Amino acid sequence: MTTTTTETQENHVTTGATVWLTGLPSAGKTTIAYELAGRLREQDRRVEVLDGDEIREFISAGLGFSREDRHTNVQRIGFVAELLARNGVIVLVPVIAPYADSRDAVRKRHEANATPYVEVHVATPVEVCSVRDVKGLYAKQAAGELTGLTGVDDPYEEPEAPDLRIESQHQTVQESAASVYALLNERGLA
Repeated sequence: MTTTTTETQENHVTTGATVWLTGLPSAGKTTIAYELAGRLREQDRRVEVLDGDEIREFISAGLGFSREDRHTNVQRIGFVAELLARNGVIVLVPVIAPYADSRDAVRKRHEANATPYVEVHVATPVEVCSVRDVKGLYAKQAAGELTGLTGVDDPYEEPEAPDLRIESQHQTVQESAASVYALLNERGLA
């Protein structure tokens, strides 16, 4: 039986995946995710961005920032991401997810369901993030109005072996998104 180009493209397009972008606050995770989402949509891909702030407002409302609550939040996001991904959606997850064990549990859920999972560490240094300070968190922490800021007075466990490491301070948003796209393409997911 021969496969036509159209059939091959249709099979290719239905492959979903979760792309988890982890990093410090103001590292550029969400900006990269939305840039990548636009690029994937141009390729007629089904894409969802599970923005950490929106998840906290709607799915994880009521959770605080203790280690346990952060773990619960990450597991909820991971569950939704895997559900969408196994149904043919490329799910972009720009979430701090500061603890390695929480991220590992999400990866294992994906592996158990044979759902593609890509971990991207947006490895922007805290000094750069504090200058960007998109939400004013670093300024509030410096003024003593906020405690428990990831990477400053709360831990952030960097991924030991991410699928991709991006140093966003050395490239444009478009270049960062292009590097994630290239990895997805290389794995037959874009």
